[in-house]
Amino acid sequence: MAVLLEFSMSPLGKGESVGDYVARSLDIIDQSGLDYRLHAMGTIIEGEIDEVLTVLKSCFETMSQDCPRITCTAKLDYRQGATGRLESKVASVEHKLGRTLK
Repeated sequence: MAVLLEFSMSPLGKGESVGDYVARSLDIIDQSGLDYRLHAMGTIIEGEIDEVLTVLKSCFETMSQDCPRITCTAKLDYRQGATGRLESKVASVEHKLGRTLK
């Protein structure tokens, strides 16, 4: 069952800039081999539900090693029989507008 998982995970109490912690999560995501897109407010991963949840859990476990408090928001999107949605959802909107978006 392929899904999109969008999530944002941050440590609390580690100051204003948490880029080092985000980078550690992105390393885990990148090494997973799953298709993903990083954006300014989080990351979207596409894969089988067990795969994306395993990645989310790995990011949490890594961050929890030196962060006593973590906040995470996560959202799943499932559409039966659909794959390649990281590209196709954007392409559909661009097609409707007749132009490429940022």
